Amino acid sequence: MASISWCKKQRKGIRLIEPNENLAKEYLETAQETLETLKSIRNKSKVWLATTKYYCEYFAIYSLLMKLGIKSEIHECTIAVCAVLEELGIVPKGYSQKLEQDKQLRIDNQYYLKNKEVPVNYDELLQFVLTIKDITSKLTQEEARNARERIRKG
Repeated sequence: MASISWCKKQRKGIRLIEPNENLAKEYLETAQETLETLKSIRNKSKVWLATTKYYCEYFAIYSLLMKLGIKSEIHECTIAVCAVLEELGIVPKGYSQKLEQDKQLRIDNQYYLKNKEVPVNYDELLQFVLTIKDITSKLTQEEARNARERIRKG
């Protein structure tokens, strides 16, 4: 996983922007839509199953980043921010690890055509999305300020 300081040095890495409620909502809706898509491709393609599963989680986390006003166009950096949010107690422990594992599974199946099995637990994925939705809706100004300050400091 990339470090926050490395990510801040990258052109498309982590940077603070104005929080965007509309984008946060749209990314969350896209995560939910992606979960529905996942159901329709079950048992059809391990490539697309791995890709869709990962993006369901990724879009959910990215919705929280938009709510916080944190932009990241590098997946490793988004996962690094998720790890920081875990340290701050905003996101449950293990979410960044789950993202990292599912990102690697996506890469293996999509780019290296490894055709690995893709374990999908829809209830677990739905809970992931709903947990992030709940966090996003209940996020306090203090939590947002702390997260942004932690990112700013690196």
